[in-house]
Amino acid sequence: MIQLSSLEIWTIIVLLGAGTFLIRFSFIGLIGERQMPGWVLRLLRFAPVAVMPGLVAPLILWPPATGGETDPARLLAAAAALVVGLITKNVLAAIFGGAVTLYAALFLIG
Repeated sequence: MIQLSSLEIWTIIVLLGAGTFLIRFSFIGLIGERQMPGWVLRLLRFAPVAVMPGLVAPLILWPPATGGETDPARLLAAAAALVVGLITKNVLAAIFGGAVTLYAALFLIG
């Protein structure tokens, strides 16, 4: 393991914070008042849809609760949530359907 001094750690934290600020400021501060082209606005609509699977997929495929091993109960719950969401077009119904399936599968499978 690399030993870093307090100064080095704080330098890294400040630089990462400044970098994050500049990335966000480039969109909000510099071009926030300008009208964006139509093709950019169309592409930005898909950003949340692209981010959600990236956040959820690792928790399904390599859950920390099982030490990073794929768990059939979580796969079943994810499939149930997907099916309920497609049928009902309701986010809360999909969440509750997946949660009920997860707890039922954990109870039955163990």
